[in-house]
Amino acid sequence: MRILLVGINYAPDLIGVAKYNAELCESLVAEGHEVKVVTAPPYYPAWQIPEGFKSHYFGTRELNGVEVTRTPIYVPRKPTGAKRLLHHASFALTSSLPVLTKALGWRPDVMLSTAPSLMSSATVAFVARRIGVKSWLHVQDFEVDAAFDLGILRSGALRKLMLETESRILRSFDRVSSISPQMVDRLLAKGVPRERVVEIRNWIDTTAIFPRAKQTRYRAELGVSGSDVVGLYSGTMSNKQGLDLVIEAAAMLEDSHPEIHFVLAGEGPDKARLMELAAGRCNVHFLGLQPNESFNELMATADLHLIPQKGEAADLVLPSKLGAVLASARPVIAMASEGTGLAEEVRGAGIVVSPGNTRGLADAICTLAQDRALCAALGGEGRKRSLDRWDRRTIVGRWALEMSAMRSVPPALDGQATKTKNLRDDMSVKDAIPLP
Repeated sequence: MRILLVGINYAPDLIGVAKYNAELCESLVAEGHEVKVVTAPPYYPAWQIPEGFKSHYFGTRELNGVEVTRTPIYVPRKPTGAKRLLHHASFALTSSLPVLTKALGWRPDVMLSTAPSLMSSATVAFVARRIGVKSWLHVQDFEVDAAFDLGILRSGALRKLMLETESRILRSFDRVSSISPQMVDRLLAKGVPRERVVEIRNWIDTTAIFPRAKQTRYRAELGVSGSDVVGLYSGTMSNKQGLDLVIEAAAMLEDSHPEIHFVLAGEGPDKARLMELAAGRCNVHFLGLQPNESFNELMATADLHLIPQKGEAADLVLPSKLGAVLASARPVIAMASEGTGLAEEVRGAGIVVSPGNTRGLADAICTLAQDRALCAALGGEGRKRSLDRWDRRTIVGRWALEMSAMRSVPPALDGQATKTKNLRDDMSVKDAIPLP
């Protein structure tokens, strides 16, 4: 197949959506498909474009077998709500021309868009319809819901307008997918027909992330001994993660449990504030974003992993870091509401704590720190789940099968269904001849 992916995030960014976009495209190329990408320059999670990439605009380069075209984008140094809207709008605008050019000149079989960014997705669906190819939207994050639920945007009128626009965009695609059962339910609630919706979760390379000894170079660099207990968070440091709750738990335990240390690894717009909040605490350590080749060693440094997600975002995302956490065979403490996808994934492989309950977080950390047998049992179950549910090769194979099946639907049938619906919509007289 020929597949054109349009998404704001791509390699060499190391985390989040960029990682999965790049790995999906590279895996599809490895299976013999042709893949082209229209994307922005790397900027996340530092919210800063590396100097060398500014000369790449509208140029095409091959990256691990994938043809990648990058377009200019506005990247705010401090991403407020209004600036985020401008950020996404800039990519939607600058990506339109290369998307149209590649669609008309190359004629892909499938045009795939990833959200975020939803603004650019509208162009993908529009162009795909006009040239008669299949369109697919993969939702990694309900960015409109998250922006308002987390207080990044507040206007009620703006929320209503954006939700209506979002619903129209979602319903304009031939296929819409997301990464957890709860997020699939939300797609249905937003009006996407059930027959178009599919769940395809994120993945982890279980051969790259695997159990190993916890005495790593990171412990040596941080001055943490092998007998100390390390609670690790690795990922983006932004408002919605709730990392201030981890620092509050560290403050609770600093005097009574000096053997427990907290390591926060990553980058993001909230990191400077978090470092100020933790200033002077000897049990809180910060690391930068680690390269892929060191990631397994970082995961192994932990005795336990922390996912302090805010309650407002409980059903909006299934954190992509969870797959790596489970694959490392370490238990996880996740802040999640009952019945959410995160709570259901963690239970049996870790401890679930209600969102915002700092005392509960501290108590869960103490429970695992004092019970190594429980840690081993929970970690072993996590490793088993990573192999059963999160394996990269299996999930990418499903992507290819779903695309092939969608492409094989005869265009004439799709076209006839669309024409019939349009005729129904246009018929307004009561005595019209019924259409089949």
